[in-house]
Amino acid sequence: MAIQLYNTLTRKKETFVPLEEGKVKMYVCGPTVYNYIHIGNARPAIVFDTVRRYFEYRGYEVQYVSNFTDVDDKLIRAANQLGEDVPTIANRFIEAYFEDVSALGCRRADVHPRVMENMDIIIDFIRQLVEKGYAYESEGDVYFRTRSFDEYGKLSHQSIDELRIGARIEVGDKKEDDLDFALWKAAKEGEIFWESPWGPGRPGWHIECSAMAKKYLGETIDIHAGGQDLTFPHHENEIAQSEALSGKTFANYWLHNGYINIDNEKMSKSLGNFVLVHDIIRKHNPQVLRFFMLSVHYRNPINYSEELLESTRAAFERLTTSYQNLKHRREASTNLTDNNQEWLDKISALREQFIEAMDDDFNTALAISVLFELSKLANYYLLEKNTAVEVIDAFTTEFEELFGVLGLTLKQEEMLDEEIDALIEQRIQARKNRNFQLADQIRDQLKEMNIILEDTPQGTRWKRG
Repeated sequence: MAIQLYNTLTRKKETFVPLEEGKVKMYVCGPTVYNYIHIGNARPAIVFDTVRRYFEYRGYEVQYVSNFTDVDDKLIRAANQLGEDVPTIANRFIEAYFEDVSALGCRRADVHPRVMENMDIIIDFIRQLVEKGYAYESEGDVYFRTRSFDEYGKLSHQSIDELRIGARIEVGDKKEDDLDFALWKAAKEGEIFWESPWGPGRPGWHIECSAMAKKYLGETIDIHAGGQDLTFPHHENEIAQSEALSGKTFANYWLHNGYINIDNEKMSKSLGNFVLVHDIIRKHNPQVLRFFMLSVHYRNPINYSEELLESTRAAFERLTTSYQNLKHRREASTNLTDNNQEWLDKISALREQFIEAMDDDFNTALAISVLFELSKLANYYLLEKNTAVEVIDAFTTEFEELFGVLGLTLKQEEMLDEEIDALIEQRIQARKNRNFQLADQIRDQLKEMNIILEDTPQGTRWKRG
């Protein structure tokens, strides 16, 4: 069966047909690096890392590019507030991003292009749009003539007049049309800037992805992906400026992951209910957060809460416990061959079900249900006191392969004794300071790592569970 994926452009599932047989060119919009990433940023990182892994599992060679927006209004504001320059802020939070998503099991892209390192190609891209009449300069700014691109709105499936109502538009005398969007912004006093044919300034947000996708993947790519919130205006504008310049299709398939709600409310900084990944993974096993994200189909909204994450942890541990039981039984297994083929066939059938689920628009939720069937089958096999090496090895291999496809690990790194002692000391101090919330968080963190605490009159003792 071929891989089917839902294309936002056509609003239907389509059979994936690559531009070049056996290869996938994939561009994923990355974060604006002015702070630690929140859980909403983590979802596309996890989802499209899994998509990439699955393509590779199915034998494709994937060119995976994901950018960093390292200069824009948010970074400039953060730099002013902290009294630092924009590159310093960007470098700090790029490193923090890598630290967080690595903990979540995400591999680095083949290329992580940055705006500041690609200014020449961005300026040249804008220059060509101006020369072709698709863009114009106005008092140091450069704008894209939105109405000059006849197919504008084809991704969000709205007419240009409907989009005017819904767009985040800065109406000003500089524009020919209020729906025109900025390709280049003239520098304000004290702002970071680069020299250009239109004077000192910096790029608009949308142009960077078009220019860098073209540089690293070519004028037409297989897949462009990102969060649902990027469909309009960001991705719509990318299509317009890219296809206006090249005259070719920019991306054949557009994939968008759904929103995240926090305790049944839409996550929003204005509501103050956004959650930083940096904070979550200090309290919880990062693999549990990844498992949680993949437990819902990527196009559906997902609701995050501490209670749901805790129940996910218990479910995740049921799977890892099955695997560990297999590894333990393997040490005492024999080479008996009675009835082995029947079990091997059942394992193979579950692998096919996993592939069928993932082939259907990367349905990780259904794929995870197959993992639970594999766990149930393994538990039943061990319960029957079966000990054939061949079958146990087949079970463990299947666990490892399918977990690997989802970017999940079955092995838990043990904390060093000194790390445990340091956390316990922090907990003791927190309790002395009557900061019981922090004390409970540290206790729960140690519990996640299978460290059992015992508070005695002589002090706190611990042991590994």
